[in-house]
Amino acid sequence: MSYGPNLTDAFRQGAVYAGRILKGEKPVDLPVMRPTKLELVINLKTAKALGLDVPPTLLALADEVIE
Repeated sequence: MSYGPNLTDAFRQGAVYAGRILKGEKPVDLPVMRPTKLELVINLKTAKALGLDVPPTLLALADEVIE
């Protein structure tokens, strides 16, 4: 199970930073941006191999389920 930032969104924010720097802004003047989208990924194959039961409500909340 993994809960963390959406990598596509993180790369998009990085591109925005690069664009602002290329337009002449100083990196020191740019604000620190936190991830805006988080995702929950559950690997059922690994959970079963470890003998863990994942509740159906948790599976329903997951953004991605790997079977």
